[in-house]
Amino acid sequence: MAPVAGEKELPNALPHTTATQVPLRRLQRSMDARHLIMIALGGVIGSGLFLSSGYTISQAGPLGAIIAYLIGALVVYLVMACLGELAIAYPVSGAFHIYAARSIGPATGFTTAWLYWLCWVVALGSEFTASGILMQRWFPAVPVWLWCLIFAAVLFLLNAISARVFGEAEFWFSLIKVVAIVGLIVLGGAAIFGITPLSAEHPPAILFSNFETPDGLFPGGFSGVIVTALAVFYAFSGSELIGVAAGETKDPAKNIPKALRSTVLRLVVLFVGAIAVVAAILPYEQASVTSSPFVDVFEYVGVPFAADIMNFVIITALLSAGNSGLFSCARMLFSLAEEGHAPQRLAYLTKRGVPIVALTVSILIGLVSLLTSIIAPGTVYLVLVSIAGFAVVAVWMSIVASQFFHRRAFVRDGGDIKTLAYRTPLYPALPIVAFALLFISIVAIAFDPNQVAALYFGVPFVGACYLYFWWRHGRKRQADDASAAPVGAGASE
Repeated sequence: MAPVAGEKELPNALPHTTATQVPLRRLQRSMDARHLIMIALGGVIGSGLFLSSGYTISQAGPLGAIIAYLIGALVVYLVMACLGELAIAYPVSGAFHIYAARSIGPATGFTTAWLYWLCWVVALGSEFTASGILMQRWFPAVPVWLWCLIFAAVLFLLNAISARVFGEAEFWFSLIKVVAIVGLIVLGGAAIFGITPLSAEHPPAILFSNFETPDGLFPGGFSGVIVTALAVFYAFSGSELIGVAAGETKDPAKNIPKALRSTVLRLVVLFVGAIAVVAAILPYEQASVTSSPFVDVFEYVGVPFAADIMNFVIITALLSAGNSGLFSCARMLFSLAEEGHAPQRLAYLTKRGVPIVALTVSILIGLVSLLTSIIAPGTVYLVLVSIAGFAVVAVWMSIVASQFFHRRAFVRDGGDIKTLAYRTPLYPALPIVAFALLFISIVAIAFDPNQVAALYFGVPFVGACYLYFWWRHGRKRQADDASAAPVGAGASE
């Protein structure tokens, strides 16, 4: 895992234990910047925007929802700015825990990896289930479980062939979603000013009259905006997938910064633009009762077959998120195995450089997660979902903290920051501000009854990971250090 030119490699926090197959077969750098951008968008844009944006507006009000998404976009930019420097310094697959292990400590890296893996494994089950339910609109006689198996098989094959096939599939999956959102922004934006060429009714210009609700601009108070902003952080989760794919990217020093900048810009335009249009067109009182605000807006502007079009788009969005999630899960397990923190068999690669064992384990556990949502929704599945929700912000905190300590160690060891291919701007203020905002959001969860379960289960899970790491690796390392100590003169390592 060599650093880029001009970058000093930090000492490994724990000796590597690499699988015997790994030196013969490596992950292939076959993805371009456009693949990275669409992978990140694929992980971010999902049912949260297409289905839940109306609920967001009902909680914070039209203007409050826009402000909440702007706050979320700011935090995403701060995290991505930190991620850029780390992803180029350590361009390896499943890199989040590598950043933390090298910059903070091996126990933090271990915990970060398992948090993020669990986050996406749980998401896989929910994506398959939701897709199967939506397919019943067209095929009511086909059971949901059968659709779940079909979708799981398709995503497994896309990931199992090669990283480039996965990247191409994710590019087109994400492109469908982006086209739908751009269509909503363009047609809905014109309708706000009374331009509706597709509509037979031609409603008049409404401008921004819906922003003033019976209870003022902020019907839930500014606290409603803050609580909504917490939910928006989770809505933006997935943007960090660029770091997961760093090890399979061509020319990471060039393509990763380009992808990061483009991803943040696209997220701001797509998310904030879509929310602004939905908030302007849908009356505030109706926002929370619609099944999909996108359907209502498309019907308002006169798009034919709006419900069927959006059903297809939402299914695509769910499968796209599942595709990115499965890729992330496999790379995280592969990277853990390379570090010696998971069974070595998980590091096995096919001739095309695909971690097939890690991929198989991830899809199977994802299906188990799906079963728990049916068999034990109020116990096991609740715990899994709560930890997954907590994991998003916890991983982001790990990224910004890793950048802070990485840069400090780099300068302390005599490194010249001018040689870095990408530098996080405004250091050290930027990572400190980012960490503070994320920490505040974690604390604020305790005051939201709908999200407090994330703390009940997330914090103990983190503690359990640290304890297990110390029990499994800490004591062994102490014993190794004792046995490796020089006995007399001339002893060497």
